[in-house]
Amino acid sequence: MRLGVDLGGTKIEIIALADDGGVLLRQRIPTPSGDYMATLMAIAGLVESAESELGSRGSVGIGIPGAESLVSGLIKNANSTCLIGQPLRRDLQALLQREVRLANDANCFALSEAVDGSGRDAKVVFGIILGTGVGGGIVIDQQALTGANAIAGEWGHNPLPLPIGDDLPLPPCYCGRNGCIEAFLSGPALSADHLRHTGQHLGSDVIDHRAAAGDAACEASLRRFEARLGRALAGVINILDPQVIVIGGGLSGMQRLYRNLPECCRPYVFSDAFNTKFLPPMHGDSSGVRGAAWLWN
Repeated sequence: MRLGVDLGGTKIEIIALADDGGVLLRQRIPTPSGDYMATLMAIAGLVESAESELGSRGSVGIGIPGAESLVSGLIKNANSTCLIGQPLRRDLQALLQREVRLANDANCFALSEAVDGSGRDAKVVFGIILGTGVGGGIVIDQQALTGANAIAGEWGHNPLPLPIGDDLPLPPCYCGRNGCIEAFLSGPALSADHLRHTGQHLGSDVIDHRAAAGDAACEASLRRFEARLGRALAGVINILDPQVIVIGGGLSGMQRLYRNLPECCRPYVFSDAFNTKFLPPMHGDSSGVRGAAWLWN
């Protein structure tokens, strides 16, 4: 039995998977706000409860909104700031009395879709998150790639390629730089771009809905978004050349992306053929927690 835990900013979710990927149990609780010790105890409590209910002991994989430093073993780059600088793996292993595997939540998303989701038949899968931020994970032969610096797949903090007039001035990013891909392609970034051009403050879902209904300004905002996304992903494709790119996060429900992205990428891909597929996640918002379980694949 594989147990996966998705440690989010607002909720902690656990799933128990059978060897064939079948779901044996799934539970969710609120994340203790800003309290590291309470978060540890909440995770341990979920594991204990799941194993008690199922009458079996499982392996434990955990997806986190950050990464584990390869130098210190402490958590870094986490948007749940109470985790930063903490020895999360060591503390959980002491509580649970077993080895625990940790991975970035975007890596878990990509792993889930590569093992038994939309990318299950592909050798190389790039899973991207388009939501409140922009993240990504790389899976090769059903193994998540961590990288020499534990940042493999973090395309969101590269500069947007080939900026043009509509992209200027380059918007600031929370990381301290200007013009990061995340500053253009997150859900809030789409809303901010629409506001700059129209004076209207609309959520990304409203922009998508209105564009489908014929709103010209919303359509223009989505075309700018898609053009930027195409340039940004073409840079990844030219290096990684994945068979499948799976799109997750809040913007993954925009069905037009799957139709339009091939043509938005094609002019910037260094090849006379373009065969990369853009697919929605088979497991939806369950992919992160499933991928945490599959860390023991």
